[in-house]
Amino acid sequence: MSEVRNNEERSQFELDVDGHVARAEYALEGDVVVFTHTVVPQALQGQGIGSRLIAGALAQVRAAGRSVDPQCSFVARYLAQHPEWQDLRA
Repeated sequence: MSEVRNNEERSQFELDVDGHVARAEYALEGDVVVFTHTVVPQALQGQGIGSRLIAGALAQVRAAGRSVDPQCSFVARYLAQHPEWQDLRA
């Protein structure tokens, strides 16, 4: 499986799986990554792809020294369930 990549031109993190692309869209406000929408193609749903996508995106946010504002309900739920990422909240 591929790695999560930050497509800065489209303002989204992407994960390619089996010919499909899951994405987490964001807006950058200074040093805060505001997650606005997460899309996992129907063919990939129920396989943990969304969680892999968000974990990879959060790792890149942390590495860049940024914080997050989870406006997307999926990202907000993921953060609530994974205390290891709480330090990234703006």
